[in-house]
Amino acid sequence: MKNSTKKKEFEYCGKLEEYQLYKKNTYTRYEVDQYSQYQNYLYKRALYGLKSLDKEEFMRMCKKKKYRINNVHRRAQRVLNTVKQQKVIEITNSLFKHYFPNTVLTNFMLNNTETDEKFKNTLNFKDLNMNKNEIICIFIEKGILPKNFLSLDKNPNRLPRLKNAK
Repeated sequence: MKNSTKKKEFEYCGKLEEYQLYKKNTYTRYEVDQYSQYQNYLYKRALYGLKSLDKEEFMRMCKKKKYRINNVHRRAQRVLNTVKQQKVIEITNSLFKHYFPNTVLTNFMLNNTETDEKFKNTLNFKDLNMNKNEIICIFIEKGILPKNFLSLDKNPNRLPRLKNAK
């Protein structure tokens, strides 16, 4: 038993040591979201629309609210499409400027930086190096999320109401 190839029942030593997947760090750290549950609800509602709601909530919702959520979602998608196109234009312009300086094509590309609303950009956020904080800032700036979004903790419409409050 003294010549055991295990350390502390889970860490190998000797020949098997190189096959150990997790050395010294045997626990997983999860990313902690800095936003409250209500903030995430608003963000997902703007980003995913009616698909972000569960069936029960969807069935309880009136037609006007569904229509408003759908309008906000479509506006958010148009804004994100434009931002994605701008990001792609920045990336391609920097590449052309670096690899093909002082060419006719590069000068043409640098002068034409307009976006097309009819074109749908299908690149994901990870490929464009965009994170949740950046998207939230864009949504606040464009009026898709409220100006006080970062200070919201609870749904203000679900707070208890006082009867006959004057």
